[in-house]
Amino acid sequence: MYHKKKIINLLMTLILSNLFAFCINANIVVSIKPIGFIASAISDGIMPIDVMVPDGASEHNYILRLSDEKKLKKTDLLIWSGSEIEPFMAKSVLNIPAYKTLILTEIEGVKKSLIKINGDYCKSYSKNECKKNLNIHLNTKKYNMHIWTSPDIAKNIAVGIHKKLLELMPQQKEKLNKNLKEFQQLLKNVDKKIMIQLAPVKYKRYFVFHDAYLYFEKHYGLSSMGYFVINPEIQPGVKHLYKIRKQIKESNVVCVFSEPQFKPAVIDTITRGIKINKGVLDPLGSNIKLSKDSYLKFLLQLSNQYQACLTQKI
Repeated sequence: MYHKKKIINLLMTLILSNLFAFCINANIVVSIKPIGFIASAISDGIMPIDVMVPDGASEHNYILRLSDEKKLKKTDLLIWSGSEIEPFMAKSVLNIPAYKTLILTEIEGVKKSLIKINGDYCKSYSKNECKKNLNIHLNTKKYNMHIWTSPDIAKNIAVGIHKKLLELMPQQKEKLNKNLKEFQQLLKNVDKKIMIQLAPVKYKRYFVFHDAYLYFEKHYGLSSMGYFVINPEIQPGVKHLYKIRKQIKESNVVCVFSEPQFKPAVIDTITRGIKINKGVLDPLGSNIKLSKDSYLKFLLQLSNQYQACLTQKI
């Protein structure tokens, strides 16, 4: 009996020590920074977050380096959006056990919130231009995947990350629960603040560089006239540019937004000779450091960027 108890105690010690070692050495790898913002809030004080796509780069054209591949092999949890918006991850993910990955679109509540891509995407492009700009994904790219700009979807993502981390480290339940509850409350407060901040500019018309802000715009009721490009890596056709220039002249458009990740040459071309405000929107929050409140800073920064350009006198 004594030996049996001794063996049980030894096994429990080994299990607990392994769990402790997991917490000390574990790390989460996320594909892009905005996902890292949400993950940082839930994993705060427990484990670090590592981001694959560096500041200044884009998820649309990123190519994994050897150092990235090494990170993926060592990670305890990979969180990514899926191959539609992050094709650079698709092959490497196949080498990671399923229990070590979390795809955002598979989180409960996320899939039903996705906005489908409809004919508006291609109405000002020729068929060939549309195929080229969608990376020949006309049959597979069914949804707008810039889901991190939605506060509502961010809530579901936070719950999904919380659930996954509980599976990996149940001994951290109290801390994980505390982090989730705090994130949810702070997000609720920031959401209300942004609603008030953007209310006066809800009906101001503008164009964005590409379709990364659809969820944010829908949530806060903004009046986007559209975007310059479908795929940021490919120049839009003459027909599309002409249509946008015509709309800017005739539709009381007050602002056009570029992005820090891309050269705004197309915007300069379209607005040449037209008096209009120019702003910058950063869909990846490249200047924001990962922290427990970084997602809140990201939303507030987007809101400030919209407000600054839409309220500026032409």
